Amino acid sequence: MDMSVFDLFKIGIGPSSSHTVGPMVAARRFLLDFQVQYGCLDHVVGVEVALYGSLALTGVGHATDKAVILGLMGETPQDVAPDAVDARLAAVEAAGTLHLLGAHAVPFAAATSLLWHKSESLPEHPNGMRFTLKLVDGTRVDKVYYSIGGGFIREAGEVPAPAAAGAQAVFPFDTMEQLLAHGVASSLSIPEMLRANECVRRSDDELNQGLDRIWHVMRDCIAHGLQATGKLPGGLDVKRRAAKLWRQAQDAKASDNRANDLPHDAVHLVSLYAMAVNEENAAGGRVVTAPTNGAAGIIPAVLRYYAEDCRPSDPVGGVRRFMLTAAAIGMLCKRNASISGAEVGCQGEVGVACAMAAAGLVAALGGTNEQIENAAEIGIEHHLGMTCDPIGGLVQIPCIERNGMGAVKAITAASLALNGDGTHFVSLDEVIETMRQTGADMQDKYKETSLGGLAIHVITVNHAAC
Repeated sequence: MDMSVFDLFKIGIGPSSSHTVGPMVAARRFLLDFQVQYGCLDHVVGVEVALYGSLALTGVGHATDKAVILGLMGETPQDVAPDAVDARLAAVEAAGTLHLLGAHAVPFAAATSLLWHKSESLPEHPNGMRFTLKLVDGTRVDKVYYSIGGGFIREAGEVPAPAAAGAQAVFPFDTMEQLLAHGVASSLSIPEMLRANECVRRSDDELNQGLDRIWHVMRDCIAHGLQATGKLPGGLDVKRRAAKLWRQAQDAKASDNRANDLPHDAVHLVSLYAMAVNEENAAGGRVVTAPTNGAAGIIPAVLRYYAEDCRPSDPVGGVRRFMLTAAAIGMLCKRNASISGAEVGCQGEVGVACAMAAAGLVAALGGTNEQIENAAEIGIEHHLGMTCDPIGGLVQIPCIERNGMGAVKAITAASLALNGDGTHFVSLDEVIETMRQTGADMQDKYKETSLGGLAIHVITVNHAAC
């Protein structure tokens, strides 16, 4: 496994890891690669970007156009200031000029420089994009990239590089069966084995600092989402609900009359944490891809539930164990199936995030490796077949509520696993392969194209009523 925990958890910007983060990274990489090959950008007189398949069909709702322009300007998802994005893009459009990598000016107008090929897909993945630079001598240089989910990108025909000599994992694994076997042989837990693998690349202190920073950004995202009000951008006029529901919950908690308290109130708060994150994501705010933006609320919500409601004796260590274990599950899903909604539907986003959170919670609570595997399997199994059909191409309906439901299901999966001995009928490896096959069988209209499901039926009903 050639992935790191920090590949699965990346600080970025909303609303989509595959349609926003990936294209921004690809645009910048294209220009940097051009500089390496040709020396400089001085002979460039124009730029054009063609978007294909799912990127074209839902790109406007997912801010793909904005992301591409920002990437061409040299911005990165982790460093761009979300509050400054609209003003910067308006300045580019008003001037009719874009500064490549923030330095070299070329003419640019979104209406003519961005091409949307909605009825055409490129061969290697539904999220394809072609970048073209026009040079002063009339020649054109172009490259194709794919955004393959979770902010990961791949150049057309690119073969992953082998692990560097001396940097191989201490516990290499491509399946959960292999990871469990390592655990038996070493008597180590899954988070302990993941820590050993990570520390081949970085020191233990660096790993802890990185994990703590990710958790800090997640916490801040929840906190901001529980305070922000108003409507989400995009035209559907969806109102933020998390802040209002949070205030109601806090008022009820502070009330002298607690007669109306119900056992499920704690679970209600977990769903609010997840919704708060995904409302932030839908607004283009700062989020952590976990493992995608569309499913970014589940892991932070369950982590906060662990830290605040499970009374851990070592909350810092527990959070770190949670994240390392969750990353292991995400690696397996990405390696053996997909975390791209455009490739396998939402089972690969919310389903995988639910499995990661369930496994992480079991690890944080001291569960065995077998119980961790069981929790992850339950999390995915009960999302199999889930479609990705965002209304209006926006990461709002059903995505925001779906994260709240996914967080609650993760806690249920963890509870079931912790109350068992780890033995169960369907293995995690088998359910991941089932997810892959289900995604391959799923019609394209249900895979982040907004051509089927809720995306067309709700709009059709609304239009019929007008």
